[in-house]
Amino acid sequence: MQGETFSEPGVWVGASSVRREDDAAAEFSAYVAERYDGLLRMSYLLTQDRGLAEDLLQTTLARCWLSWSKIKAANPHYYVRRSLVNTHRAWWRRKRSRLEIPTDAVPYDVADGGYDVLHENAVLLDALSRLPRRMCAVIVLRYLEDLSEVETARILGCSTGTVKSQSSRALAKLRDDPALSKETWR
Repeated sequence: MQGETFSEPGVWVGASSVRREDDAAAEFSAYVAERYDGLLRMSYLLTQDRGLAEDLLQTTLARCWLSWSKIKAANPHYYVRRSLVNTHRAWWRRKRSRLEIPTDAVPYDVADGGYDVLHENAVLLDALSRLPRRMCAVIVLRYLEDLSEVETARILGCSTGTVKSQSSRALAKLRDDPALSKETWR
């Protein structure tokens, strides 16, 4: 029984199976290392809250890890982004009382996490927060994540026409937003 190991008491697992799990873990770690900042930015743009963004991304990545062997064969970044949007939708379907309630004390944070650029655009973030969730998701995916209409439609699970109409309406709302008017920028 050389080259085999125990995974659970009484269950033999071949060494090749252990190697595949190690390879999957390495691939997932490499994916997360490469895409983390962009996914965190997308998560932040969807939630408009630093803590919720980190929780949303952590939850999404944990779910994706459970299915990584299936995901990696297809387009993993498409799947993870779609999972991020779907997890965000599911969170807001739940009752507000189930969510964590922030405290007045802000913890000291030494990690940057890529938020500085986003905080410079606080006016835009405030305007995005006033959009309905679906419109916000369309704007984030189309213009801030630079996805095509077809890719955005696939991620949101809707038609390309819906993406076009939602982005048109959202851009109109942003143009009419008094905080984004040209007079406030002078």
